[in-house]
Amino acid sequence: MMKWMPVALALVLTACSSTSETRYYQLPNLTAAGTAVSSQAQMRPLWVEHVAVPDSLAGNGVVYQTSDVQYVIASSNLWASPLDQQLQQTLVSNLSAALPGALVTTTQPAADHDTLNVTVTGFQGRYDGHVVVSGAWVLEHDGQLRRQSFAITLPQPEDGYDAMVRTLAQGWLQASRQMANAIAAKP
Repeated sequence: MMKWMPVALALVLTACSSTSETRYYQLPNLTAAGTAVSSQAQMRPLWVEHVAVPDSLAGNGVVYQTSDVQYVIASSNLWASPLDQQLQQTLVSNLSAALPGALVTTTQPAADHDTLNVTVTGFQGRYDGHVVVSGAWVLEHDGQLRRQSFAITLPQPEDGYDAMVRTLAQGWLQASRQMANAIAAKP
């Protein structure tokens, strides 16, 4: 009887141990009515060719910055689909809403078009209760390149990954609006 006691105790302890539940996150579509940018000229199709993220953001885990030099990649809080794909899809949606006169697409148009490439360098929550969305974009228009950086820091209104992802989406929407304003104002 005594030799079964350790086995029974081990079973009870493993039954009581908490296993973390894996959660998957998708960026919400935050485009809203009334966000269109006024443009005087007829816009050519805009090909969003690529949205690149660094290796630290390219994995499945949502990234959280724990200090000025340290980052943690979550193992139980994961992106539902690759982050670069989510960013590209929401960018197309955001730009389409902001530039209603333009065809914004991820497929290269056959007609004369502008090309947009974006490199995201920061897309994480931060230890001070803020989120960071940063990077740069390059627009090719009539054979000329225009490059502009973006750096957005927003306060996260609540604790937790849900609030962090929603706030990151807000930051991405702001970055998209900055891109739309510059694209609409191009010479």
